[in-house]
Amino acid sequence: MPTKINQFRHGGIIEFDRGKFDDWCVYVTRTNGERFAPADLQYFSRLKKLSEIYGASQIYTDFLTIYNRTNAEINADILKLIALLSLHYKHDVLEIEIWFNVLYAGMVAEENKEHAILKKRIKRLGMYQVLVENMEPEKAAIFSKGKKWTELDKLMKRKGF
Repeated sequence: MPTKINQFRHGGIIEFDRGKFDDWCVYVTRTNGERFAPADLQYFSRLKKLSEIYGASQIYTDFLTIYNRTNAEINADILKLIALLSLHYKHDVLEIEIWFNVLYAGMVAEENKEHAILKKRIKRLGMYQVLVENMEPEKAAIFSKGKKWTELDKLMKRKGF
């Protein structure tokens, strides 16, 4: 059964629902009724493109503002903060709001997944690689696949998180 997280100003929604492995899959439903589970590659690519307009540093800083407040529970105040942060992206307010909601929901999901050891830090690694290290989204999206959590943990600690 879907659990609604947020409704966007244009009428679309974001929710948790059953995915391939658990009930923590993030879905976005557009106003036309199209429902999809955003993939890392999709939002990494769009945020990288938007960073050419607004600056990678700005997007990463705003992401960290959300990241630092994220735990295992959806918090209405963080959803309001996301809406407020998104206003700074003049021509892309709604798109940024949607992707920040997706990232936020993804981090909450990671905090709740039964066997996730790295938790929300795995999302931070991808964002760091794309926006700080300028890694191609295609590479960042698959970077952690097949790697042991201990290897990723050491890498994250070297990067300061």
